[in-house]
Amino acid sequence: MDPVPARDTDLKAMPLTSGRRPRRSESTTGALYGIASYGIWGVLPLYFIVLSPAGNVEIVASRIVFSLVFCAALLTATRGWGKFTAAIRDRKVLGLLAVAAVLLTVNWLTYTYGVTTGQAIEASLGYFINPLVSVLLGVLVLKEKLRPLQWAAVGIGATAVVILTISYGKLPWIALVLAFSFGLYGFVKKKVGPKVDPTSSLSIETAVLAPFAAATLVFLSVNGEATLATLGAGHFWLMAASGVITAVPLVMFGAAASRLPMTTIGLLQYLAPVIQFIIAVAVLGEQMGAAQWMGFIIVWVALALLTVDMLHSYRKMVLLRRAGISA
Repeated sequence: MDPVPARDTDLKAMPLTSGRRPRRSESTTGALYGIASYGIWGVLPLYFIVLSPAGNVEIVASRIVFSLVFCAALLTATRGWGKFTAAIRDRKVLGLLAVAAVLLTVNWLTYTYGVTTGQAIEASLGYFINPLVSVLLGVLVLKEKLRPLQWAAVGIGATAVVILTISYGKLPWIALVLAFSFGLYGFVKKKVGPKVDPTSSLSIETAVLAPFAAATLVFLSVNGEATLATLGAGHFWLMAASGVITAVPLVMFGAAASRLPMTTIGLLQYLAPVIQFIIAVAVLGEQMGAAQWMGFIIVWVALALLTVDMLHSYRKMVLLRRAGISA
């Protein structure tokens, strides 16, 4: 039974200095977590620039090693080792997360390379077209049937890729690798489903990669190409912070996803590439030609169609549920 709404006289009778704040709704809390996670992902280009002269391979290897250290601390603090152990014992889950780890490494290496070589605009494009790639993967892998607006969005997105290929004089491979690697990563994680919590999932993924990452750091150090321990304590701790910067937004995203409908998550995902695009143009000073602007605008039109379709589909689903309940 719903509580009776307070009358004006009731409100006036309430003490103004009770010292208690009204509790945030789950949706508000979820939205704050979502905005925070995508906001952190959005400003990552600035962080990678600060790590210069470290190369993309060293940055990613350090990110994996320090993420594992942070995840171990987090598992200890939250008493999550039991869930972690249970997930490792499940061979199917372990195999899927190993595949996810490889895809995540490809994504991180490509993104870091794009940012550190002055191609942050193209990197942001990868995350703009990622929703379109996810829809396409649904058709190719899951044999899903697309609605008319979804087909239109995918077709318009493909047109944009052609225009950008002509404007760049080459295939925008950074954007495409980012979009497909992250799309496939999401597909694999979906296959794992609710069997693994976000912290255990990231811990297993980094644990699978950690031996290779550690070996890479040793190799770079022996060859005099590592900066981790050669540029002072400040640079070391900036590199070490990659563990926190990697894990925290993923945990926040997990908290957001558990509180918000998928439509809201779908809308929030555009926040990160928008921030990345603004930083690339306004802060890093990367230039955009007329043809590139045209390509990006066409991508945004495709995303607008995809968003309209998503909202329409969600509204229709809600109405059907209500009709079913009332019946």
